[in-house]
Amino acid sequence: MSEGSDRLADVKGRIAEAARAAGRDPAAVTLVAVSKTHGADKVRELLAVGQRVFGENRVQEAQEKFPALKAEFADLELHLIGPLQTNKARDAVALFDVIQSVDRDKLAATLAKEMEKAGKRLACFIQVNTGEEPQKAGILPAEVDAFVATCRDTHKLNVIGLMCIPPVDEEPALHFALLAKMAARNGLQQISMGMSADYETAVRQGATHVRVGSALFGARPPLHG
Repeated sequence: MSEGSDRLADVKGRIAEAARAAGRDPAAVTLVAVSKTHGADKVRELLAVGQRVFGENRVQEAQEKFPALKAEFADLELHLIGPLQTNKARDAVALFDVIQSVDRDKLAATLAKEMEKAGKRLACFIQVNTGEEPQKAGILPAEVDAFVATCRDTHKLNVIGLMCIPPVDEEPALHFALLAKMAARNGLQQISMGMSADYETAVRQGATHVRVGSALFGARPPLHG
């Protein structure tokens, strides 16, 4: 057993335990392995033991790692979980399977256009800034319902859920509960919330996707340049 497979087994066990404690089926929770700053060899280690869903923050970094891996593993599913600039929308549509960070009208319109050109209809999550933090991306809670409607009706995006990153210094459960409530109100089945420090709490609050990086891959290597 490799270190990566041990960590994967541990995280999956914790997800299953949290789900069962909440009366949920563990199979209803998708583990998104966040591989940002880790090389293709680390991704391959988890692919070898059955992990198939991965998340990346930056289009450029994903382009360096994933085309070859996707060619080798046809069932690999890649999620963009970081902020997306409109000028990278075409590249994102070409490489990713799910966009978790739709956070403004201009981006929604650009993604819709690029998907139409590519003949694709990627699943999308709308990112909500539950803590209303000025430095953080995401739609404000008061604007979620209107934005969901615009994305669906005007841009014809395949919106399947909501995503959030709670403030680091606040109780995450409150933000997770708020996101779940907004998703239910808009008839959205998928909720992406919870990271390495709080994914068990997120599962207990109804997360369908948890985005786990350091608990699977270890500490991130320092960024160069």
